[in-house]
Amino acid sequence: MTSARKPVGRVRFVGTGPGDPGLLTKRALDAIREADRIYYDRSLPQSLIEAAKEIAGDDTRLKLIESSPSDQGKLMAAAAREGEHITRLIVGDAYPNRLARAEIKAASAEQARFEVIPGMSHAQAVSVYAGMPPGEIRTVIEIDDIASVEPLVIADAIKRGSLTVTADVSDLSSLRDILLSGGVPGETAVAVTGDATGETEYTTTSSVDTFVEAALGYAGQVVLTIGPGVDDRHELAWWEGRPLYGWKVLIPRTKEQAGIMSERLRAYGAIPCEVPTIAVEPPRTPAQMERAIKGLVDGRYAWIVFTSQNSVKAIWEKFKEHGLDARAFGGLRIACIGEATADAVREFGIEPELLPTGQQSSEGLLEVFPPHDPILDMVGRVLLPRADIATETLVQGLSERGWEVDDVTAYRTVRASPPAADIRDAIKSGGFDAVLFTSSSTVRNLVGIAGKPHQRTVVACIGPATADTATEFGLRVDAKPENASVPDLIEALAEYATELKQRLAEGPIKTRRGQKVQGPTALRFR
Repeated sequence: MTSARKPVGRVRFVGTGPGDPGLLTKRALDAIREADRIYYDRSLPQSLIEAAKEIAGDDTRLKLIESSPSDQGKLMAAAAREGEHITRLIVGDAYPNRLARAEIKAASAEQARFEVIPGMSHAQAVSVYAGMPPGEIRTVIEIDDIASVEPLVIADAIKRGSLTVTADVSDLSSLRDILLSGGVPGETAVAVTGDATGETEYTTTSSVDTFVEAALGYAGQVVLTIGPGVDDRHELAWWEGRPLYGWKVLIPRTKEQAGIMSERLRAYGAIPCEVPTIAVEPPRTPAQMERAIKGLVDGRYAWIVFTSQNSVKAIWEKFKEHGLDARAFGGLRIACIGEATADAVREFGIEPELLPTGQQSSEGLLEVFPPHDPILDMVGRVLLPRADIATETLVQGLSERGWEVDDVTAYRTVRASPPAADIRDAIKSGGFDAVLFTSSSTVRNLVGIAGKPHQRTVVACIGPATADTATEFGLRVDAKPENASVPDLIEALAEYATELKQRLAEGPIKTRRGQKVQGPTALRFR
C-alpha cells in the first residue's frame, strides 16, 4: 500500500506598499488570507500589521522575524516542504529590499516553491500621493549603504531628469554633502516625505542646501524627490490635502457602529480612535418583547417604528430565536428615524415606508407620520421597540394622531468600562482634535467614563438634541449638520476644518475658549 503524499506548500514574498493598506493588491490579500503563517519584520508599519491581522482573522498566525535572512529563508522553506503556506510581508516592493532578496535566495536554494508578489515602491507611491509627477526621465535609488553612493552618478541623474531617493533619516546630512560635492546647485528643489502613504505622511519642500534642517522631526525611512516635479506639489498634492488630514478624531459609540464611522473618517484623512461608551444588553424582563413578536406575527400592528440601529438589531435577533425571517414584516409598514437606522432595515432586503424629510428626530418623524384613519386603517396599533430610555415625545405624538402605541423596551444601554489611562489623559488634555457625538447618551457616557473633552477639542453633534446635551455639560458645539446622519455629520466636521484652515492661512486669529489653532495633533511635532 502506498502512503499518501504530503501536500506541497509554498512561500509567498508579498510587497505591501509603503503603508496605506488600501494599496494591497488582490493577490496580496489572497496570500494573507490563505497563509498558515505570516512573517514580517520591524520595518512593517503598524497600519499594515493591523490590516494583516484583520484580513487573516487570526493574529496568532503573525510572526515577527528574529533570525538572519539566510536562516529565515531556510525556516520558511522547511515549513513549505511540510505542506504549510507561508506569507512573508515586505514593506514597499519585494526585490529592492536587500534583506528580502537574501531571504528569497535562501528559500530558492532550499528548492522551496515560492512566488514574489509585487507591491508599490516608496518612490512610486510618494510620486502619486504627494503630488510630484516624475516627468519623462526619473532615476530611483534606494540607499542601503550611504558610503557606496557616487556623487557624480547622483548629479548626472538630476541633470537628466528627476531623482527619487529612499534613505534613512540618519543619512540625510551625508546625502546633502554628496549632492553638493557632485556639483548639484544648492538651490535645487528638494521635497522630503516621511511616513509615505501613511496616516501621518508629511512632506516638506526646501532645497539641497536646507533640506536637512527642514526634515527635523522625521524618523525612520524617508523619500527625497529632487528636481522637476517638486514645484507641482502645490497643485497636485491630494493625500495631505484632504480636509481632515492628520486630525485625531474620537468616536464614542458602540464598537459595531463606530467601525462605519471610522471608515468614512479615514477617507477624509482623519485618524479615528474608537472608544465604546455604550454596551447594548437585552432587557431585564423579556416578556414585553415576546408579546411584541407574537403580535407582529398575528398582524396586531399597522406600523413598527425604529428609532435606532440597535432597535432593528434587537427585533431581528428575536426573529432568529423564533425561526422567523423578513417575511414576518409582511403587511406591516416601517418607519425609521435616520438614514443609519433605515440602512439597518435595508440590510434585510426591506425598504422603509417612512423617514423624516427634515430633521432626523422624533419631532421630524411626527411631522410626516400619518394620522390614524378608522376607515382606512383596520389596525390602529404601532409597535415602538426602543432602549430603556423614555420616548415620551414620540409616544405622545403618535397617540395624538390617533394611534395606540405599544412602547416596548427592546434593549438596554449600559455605560461601558472606562478606556485606557492614556486615552482618558488624551481626552482631558486636548490630545484629540475632534469628538463626534451621535446621541445624547454618548455625551453623558463619555463624560461619565472618561471626563469632559478639552476646550481645544472641536465638538461635532449629529442633531439638536445631542447638541443641547453637549451644551448642558459645558461643551462648545462647533459643527452640526442640517440632516442628522453619520455622513452629514462627518461632512460638517470636514467643512469646519476647511474653514479653520482658511482662517489660519489668512493670518493669526483670536482664540476662543482654548479653540484649537495649531493644526492636527498627529502632525504637531512638525
